[in-house]
Amino acid sequence: MFEFLWNLGSFVVALGLLVTVHEYGHFWVARKCGVRVERFSVGFGKTLWRRFDKQGTEYVVALIPLGGYVKMLDGRVDDVSEADKPYAFDGKSVYQRIAIVAAGPIANFLFAIVAFYIMFLIGMTNLKPIVGEVEANSIAAQAGITSESEIISIADKRTLDWQAVNMGLVGHIGDPKIEIETRASDTTYVQKHTLDTRDWQFEPSETTAMQSLGFSPFMPEIMPIVARVVENQAAANAGILLEDEIIAVNGQKIDGNWQRFVDTIVQNPNRSVAITVVRAGQEQTINVLVGTQTDNEGRSLGYVGLSPTLSPWPESHKVEIAYGPIEAAGKAVDSTWNLIVLSFDMIGKLFTGQVSVNNLSGPIAIAQGAGSSAGVGLVYFLSFLALISVNLGIINLLPLPILDGGHLLYYSIELVTGKPVSEKVQEIGFKIGALVLLTLMSIAIVNDVSRL
Repeated sequence: MFEFLWNLGSFVVALGLLVTVHEYGHFWVARKCGVRVERFSVGFGKTLWRRFDKQGTEYVVALIPLGGYVKMLDGRVDDVSEADKPYAFDGKSVYQRIAIVAAGPIANFLFAIVAFYIMFLIGMTNLKPIVGEVEANSIAAQAGITSESEIISIADKRTLDWQAVNMGLVGHIGDPKIEIETRASDTTYVQKHTLDTRDWQFEPSETTAMQSLGFSPFMPEIMPIVARVVENQAAANAGILLEDEIIAVNGQKIDGNWQRFVDTIVQNPNRSVAITVVRAGQEQTINVLVGTQTDNEGRSLGYVGLSPTLSPWPESHKVEIAYGPIEAAGKAVDSTWNLIVLSFDMIGKLFTGQVSVNNLSGPIAIAQGAGSSAGVGLVYFLSFLALISVNLGIINLLPLPILDGGHLLYYSIELVTGKPVSEKVQEIGFKIGALVLLTLMSIAIVNDVSRL
């Protein structure tokens, strides 16, 4: 329950902040262009809070935090007196209307730059992308990638940490090959690899991009010493305690191999197993009635609610990412630009069929991402906000009449033809845009639910 509430709260904070930024972009430029703004709302539905400023604009926080809007005086939907026509949106030049509409997505991109800038100023300690296991005969293995090598670039773009590697790989979904450079452990020798991805099968609901290519990040040694016991689960109910060292299960020694223990538990759902532990220097055997959980394919797997102890990460595997005030600005702009390019590339591949609609994520995935990043710390939450802000800006630029991009399309046509698009054509476009958007959102939500 706590995790659900934390994710929900983080989601509301993130979405509320990003919607406010987006709508403020419209609001600020509209005011600069002399348009009267009647309402600035964050959220929809029942009003929870409101106030008015000296210019008569009503500021509202509403009950449903899934969006927002800026209501401007507009002769197309309001009865506007002759005296007020100079302050109406539809009375402004097409260039001013384009500026007002484009200001929302631009505000999201600017926010991402600010978020990245603060993040780089604060700095963070990440893990170098050092390869752990490489699956035999996998795409990675066939390209010559080896364990303990460090991935230093993907398609000539530097990869300082695993986040950069993941983004680099995802950006090449649908491409026939991926160029990767690695550096052998404790050397300066750089090797180039070409991954043949023509038959790359990547299902984000089941695995990561790295694992689907056949390699995984380095992980420190797992010691069979209990580091966490989940309340009200099988292990806790049987009396297993923190710092118990597990040495055998059902009489079979695990010889320090945690995976042997896991395999036995997974294969025995709803059965009793005998777990031998060393506690305070003394061996004792505890009978545990194994619980169950269901995987993505509907299979019942054993589960007891234990986590092992990880050996400390080697200092040589860590990298400090932090910059001074000037360099951080350039890195922030570069990171935002890379996200914009990646997002547009993914959208293009989605519509050409190179990327499956199974990759779409919706509000549930966003809430989970908000909760997990906020739980790690401010720096990671800022990174998440930058990512979602860029995506919010790009989605609004799609040429669907119900979005900002659709309005920009109409105004571009008006610039070329010298006259506005007819109301009938706009109405048809709005209906088509709403249908397409609803379809995409439905697919995204179904994907989210299937991943729970």
